[in-house]
Amino acid sequence: MSTTPLRIDIISDVMCPWCIIGYRQLAKALEATGTAHEIHWHPFELNPDMPPEGQDAFEHVAEKYGSTRAQSEENRAQMTALGAELGFDFRWDDGFRMHNTFNAHQLLHWADQQGRQHDLKLALFSAHFTDRRNLSDNAVLADIAGEIGLDRDEALAVLTDQRFAQAVRDAERFWIQQGIQGVPAIVLDRKYLVTGAQGVDNYTNFLREMDREKA
Repeated sequence: MSTTPLRIDIISDVMCPWCIIGYRQLAKALEATGTAHEIHWHPFELNPDMPPEGQDAFEHVAEKYGSTRAQSEENRAQMTALGAELGFDFRWDDGFRMHNTFNAHQLLHWADQQGRQHDLKLALFSAHFTDRRNLSDNAVLADIAGEIGLDRDEALAVLTDQRFAQAVRDAERFWIQQGIQGVPAIVLDRKYLVTGAQGVDNYTNFLREMDREKA
């Protein structure tokens, strides 16, 4: 494999179960191929108009996609099984809620300036899907930042004064202008777009084909 790190841009939302599944699949492919890489996460809001109190996930999926409860439960079972294969624990329950993630994206922007964006992103996925914490609560977000070793007080200040609100909006707008309409959207080497959770084998094949092209 090439020794030059492969740039990987991942446009995603921490409310998106397929985003963590897709990332975990890609991570396994990167490990299998020994690909040197650097990951950059970018903001996308699945539900920018979500109110602060959030919404019951069953209700949300029914309203947005027209899914029945039986279909939602089948999808959850599929995602749980995929997650288990990849070492990620989805813990759904009847009270599982969707939340507004605009402030979470601001916190990720702040963490990126300290070289900890990737760690925070993964912590937020676990906080939402495994621990069912409220990611629209600034205190909860600050707690999670503190738990991975970032300054909790500074995290809370960032969220309170909204200093990165415009930066996040600009980034979201940029990716929408690039044609990104759904997530996960993964851009490899700034030129190859892969959408959705493609599976470990497919990601592995993408990486090997890219390496052959460079050779």
